[in-house]
Amino acid sequence: MLSFDNTQIAFESKSNKELKRAHFLFNVIGRRWVVSFGKGFTKFAFSIGLPIKPIIRATIFKQFVGGESIDDCEKTVGTLYAYKIGTILDYSVEGKEEEESFSAAEQEILKTIAKAKTDDRISFSVFKISGLGRHHILEKRSKMAEMDSNEKQEWEKVKLRVENICKASHAIGRPIFVDAEESWIQPAIDELALDMMRKFNSEKCIIYNTAQLYRHDRLQYIRDLYALSEKENFYLGLKLVRGAYMEKERKRASEMGYEDPIQPNKEASDHDFDAAMLFCVEHINRIAICLGTHNEVSSLKLANELRTRKIPFDHPHIYFAQLLGMSDHISYNLSKEGYHVAKYVPYGPVKEVVPYLIRRAEENTSVKGQTGRELSLIKKELKRRRGKK
Repeated sequence: MLSFDNTQIAFESKSNKELKRAHFLFNVIGRRWVVSFGKGFTKFAFSIGLPIKPIIRATIFKQFVGGESIDDCEKTVGTLYAYKIGTILDYSVEGKEEEESFSAAEQEILKTIAKAKTDDRISFSVFKISGLGRHHILEKRSKMAEMDSNEKQEWEKVKLRVENICKASHAIGRPIFVDAEESWIQPAIDELALDMMRKFNSEKCIIYNTAQLYRHDRLQYIRDLYALSEKENFYLGLKLVRGAYMEKERKRASEMGYEDPIQPNKEASDHDFDAAMLFCVEHINRIAICLGTHNEVSSLKLANELRTRKIPFDHPHIYFAQLLGMSDHISYNLSKEGYHVAKYVPYGPVKEVVPYLIRRAEENTSVKGQTGRELSLIKKELKRRRGKK
């Protein structure tokens, strides 16, 4: 019977040294003031050239990132696959705003697709559309605001990059996620993702859009999208997540005086997430889903739903996914029972992935109970191992 309390399975791939490092890190990032200080200090240290890269590389980078390049991720990819867990290679360089960076990001994402073509250990590719074009352009398109000629050219470049990436995934028959982002640029992302699903999902699900269910409008969005997929006869790919920009979203809505797009409370987010998940299972012949969550209750609900409905655990339309370095008790126990599981394996130069690492640290402090749960499981496993000696 599936249980997320089995720490022997959860940490089977980890040495005592690795577990102790993880214990130390979760202890540190469980303190909000430490994360806030670290965020400011890291930016300052890099700006004046302090040699902090080795410290970052040996600690938080080692826990949450696969390496600085695709080749560097090889050991992580191999270890995961030994436990029947796939990899989602995630080029995690964020915050660039120059054409040169957008072109470089496109080429890097194409490399992850080329890797997936020849390596069955790679379950999905993934990309952020904000890595391929300026936020300003995505926001303008989302508002349907008038663009000048230069902006129109920029938008066309974004569309072309997205199509090149999705076309490459379609050519090798391997799926790719379009990540969700802030609500004020999400309409442009949804538009592009829908265009790509119409174009490339006619025979099977290649393109997945991402729905953040901590938004109060996303459950209806999923229902409407399903109706459209039926009408136009394409497969609907959805990665379901709760969301990653809550504090930023609330602050902006308050400052600019528009309706807060975020659910009123966690209970509402949980309700819509689980309702979306069940809706997808009910329409599993047309909808392919990836449940991207560290929430044990939702993960168990989906696992049990498959059992109840007698849907094969390894159904090609159903995946679970968690981030590298987090929720191994979910990933490894699901995999052990025969469910499809993949881990996001971020990579990129140490300095360039610091914004990603800061978001991971902030996520652990803002998600109630996340850090405490990780720590309690690591302690339990270390104690179990000591008892065996």
